[in-house]
Amino acid sequence: MAGDPLALAVLGRGLVDPTMPWLRADDEAVLRGRAAFETLRVYTGRPFRLAAHLERLTGSASVLELSPPDTAGLSGLVAATLDHLGDVDAVMRLVWTPGPDGGPPSGFVLVTPLPAGLDAMRARGIALASLQLATGAAVRQASPWLLAGVKSTSYAVNMAAQAEARRRGADDAVFLSLDGTALECPTSNVWFVAGDVLHTPALDLGILAGVTRETLLAAASAAGIPVEEGAYPRERLAAAQEVFTSSSVREVMPVVRLDEDVVGDGRPGPMSARMQAALRAAAGG
Repeated sequence: MAGDPLALAVLGRGLVDPTMPWLRADDEAVLRGRAAFETLRVYTGRPFRLAAHLERLTGSASVLELSPPDTAGLSGLVAATLDHLGDVDAVMRLVWTPGPDGGPPSGFVLVTPLPAGLDAMRARGIALASLQLATGAAVRQASPWLLAGVKSTSYAVNMAAQAEARRRGADDAVFLSLDGTALECPTSNVWFVAGDVLHTPALDLGILAGVTRETLLAAASAAGIPVEEGAYPRERLAAAQEVFTSSSVREVMPVVRLDEDVVGDGRPGPMSARMQAALRAAAGG
């Protein structure tokens, strides 16, 4: 995270000192990485699509066999936190843990500064390194124990993938299935443009149903932009006119290089700019 936390609110305690420890050392979130979380943007003090994130948090908790999150309580913490902070632009995390063996569960809302340099990255575009997973897309879909599409705090593989991408001179990674199908990035969805059509991997590949992804699909439909969801090999992305990623924190991020392949003309393209504008419009900015 970028800088010290701006605020922390804990169920049953309200706003607390964000620099002090509030999670039990024997919480299964700590011992086993067994917890659900959501990350969303805050725009001038307004959480973007909070209800959708709470709904997905509930779904992740169900798959992880956690007790249902106290969504009303978490919503109250969000309101109290943002009332305390005012018109802030920031990153918000909602976390729901099972607590120690036998409970009780815990939930908290953490607000941190936005990462530095996002606008500069968007202006220049980013490079992706493709990393192949040891499973096929069909295996991910048919194997719920792999937690495909679940926002779990067991994020070590995702962070290791981003570290490997940086070692390869890239800014981020994109996962490929065993058969070379493009899936998603460690913390974002991926898109590409071919002809007049916007493409993105389908959810039945076992990827995360991103809230930002859903927002962009609706924006594209409203603008009359044809969209196809499917299974696409890495080569389709490399040959595309444009590639970009989407996530709550980075928003729409154009991709100008995939491994050693230059994407399009090597510059951010018009579709990524159009989708970024649509996302900001949806956020009220």
